[in-house]
Amino acid sequence: MSQGVLPFQYQEQSTAAGLTALAGLPTYLDLAQASGLRDAIRSHLTVRGQGCQGWTDSQMVMALILLNLAGGDCVSDIDRLEADEGLCRVMQKVEHHGLPRRERRTLERRWRKERSRTFPSPSAVFRYLAAFHDPTQEAQRQPHTAFIPAANEHLRVLGQVNRDFVAFVQSRSPQAQATLDMDATLVGSQKEQALWCYQQYQAYQPFNTYRFEQDLVVHSEFRDGNVLAGHQQLRLLQEALAQLPEG
Repeated sequence: MSQGVLPFQYQEQSTAAGLTALAGLPTYLDLAQASGLRDAIRSHLTVRGQGCQGWTDSQMVMALILLNLAGGDCVSDIDRLEADEGLCRVMQKVEHHGLPRRERRTLERRWRKERSRTFPSPSAVFRYLAAFHDPTQEAQRQPHTAFIPAANEHLRVLGQVNRDFVAFVQSRSPQAQATLDMDATLVGSQKEQALWCYQQYQAYQPFNTYRFEQDLVVHSEFRDGNVLAGHQQLRLLQEALAQLPEG
């Protein structure tokens, strides 16, 4: 049976329309503003301190949060956010919202050349993430043995950012009890560095502590695939309890 031409045509739009396929993300920007998340990042994290050029800690962390919310599978997917003109317009409008003029000028002076991107490049994100890992810990690994690298200072204070957010949620919806569900989740990976898990495939096994009453992850630790869920679980419980606000 022959197939003729269908009664429509494709036309390429030569001008940018400013639309976005990620219209749900600005709601999370509102939440970040209302919860004081940006202020918490600026207060605790000093990876990209005052003497650094380029991206700030707040810009980096918010970009990674949005990347995860948008369903990104890898760091390079951040280029998809950069390609979304509508989302970039929103980010440019809210980035300096509420900041005094002096702070806005300080942020602008962090760039030696004219800024060309709204979101950090994948290479900049990789360099930023590397600051949360202590490479000297790798020398302590023993073959075929579960090993959890000690958190460096930047990774420890990142937990304080989450603690502030948990306290914000508790202040808006007070709950007298905290029911904590602790478990590890297998995440399959084809990376050469990924170790074999008990299900006989290469994976990582992050351990998360979830609070039922607030529907929140209050603590998370990234682990290799060969680290069983029960390994150092008491320490994880103690760290999760420290994330909860008083009362």
